Amino acid sequence: MTFTESEQSRIIEMAWEDRTPFEAIEQQFGLSEKEVVKFMRGQLKPGSFRLWRARVSGRNTKHKKLRPAGVERGYCPTQYKHR
Repeated sequence: MTFTESEQSRIIEMAWEDRTPFEAIEQQFGLSEKEVVKFMRGQLKPGSFRLWRARVSGRNTKHKKLRPAGVERGYCPTQYKHR
């Protein structure tokens, strides 16, 4: 898949966000978790990629199935401020 620079930036931002599950990225951009990992490997410097992988591996907020019951949103309510 080919993404615009803006879309690439948004995918990276969503991948770094603790509360955005991989399923939200897949719904919006059509990338599975495995594809997001491959995308991030290609976009980030090796050290940054390792830090990101360590951060998201096993993190329950990045996987919808591991989230506590009742947590449905994929972002913090203050994340998208209207101007």
